[in-house]
Amino acid sequence: MIKAILWDVDGTLLNFLKAEEAGMRSCFETFGLGEITDDMMQEYSQINVKYWQLLERGELTKPQILVGRFEEFFGLHGLDTSVAPAFNEEYQLRLGDTICFEDHAQQVLKQLQGTVLQCAVTNGTLVAQQRKLSRSGLDQVFDQIFISEVLGVEKPGIGFFEKVFEALPGIEPSQMLIVGDSLTSDIKGGLTCGIHTCWYNPHKKPNAKGIAPEFEIQSLQQVPGLIEKL
Repeated sequence: MIKAILWDVDGTLLNFLKAEEAGMRSCFETFGLGEITDDMMQEYSQINVKYWQLLERGELTKPQILVGRFEEFFGLHGLDTSVAPAFNEEYQLRLGDTICFEDHAQQVLKQLQGTVLQCAVTNGTLVAQQRKLSRSGLDQVFDQIFISEVLGVEKPGIGFFEKVFEALPGIEPSQMLIVGDSLTSDIKGGLTCGIHTCWYNPHKKPNAKGIAPEFEIQSLQQVPGLIEKL
């Protein structure tokens, strides 16, 4: 029986790419950096993913990846890399300004309320996540919120999930289901710690990571059925 569901936030419940684009365009205007084209946005997004994966592997610290991604991106386009730290601080705030739920997210969260504990598990920064959770109303939905910056450990680290287990006494890892869009963060962490895993893959991206989730779904509407099955 599943007693707790661990929800990733960005890319799972909330559309991160839309928030990312809106935040970048706002910051480019604020800092007078000119226009950021669609091609530049796509390039930045790829750089951002690369840096977060470096964090997940423990190769860089969070402060290093937050500023480093902008330094690399600005350098490629001849922009002043010295503004990267200030740009990042503003960007963390702007990320929380655009709230766009993934399809069926609100419906499924409401449907599951009172049937299982619902918890957020996120590697996002404290500033950005607090703003997002408050503005989206998710802070009123979740029974517990686990932010890596507060816990001091990033997903997929075992230490992150140990903190979750400590906060949910009486619930075994085998009674939890983690739902997330990241194979290297959510799914790898769940598999390592004995948690049931569900990869949210709405665009049917190929799995080239060698990480095999227990379940793969294209719609969040499938989650209640998985919980019943388990």
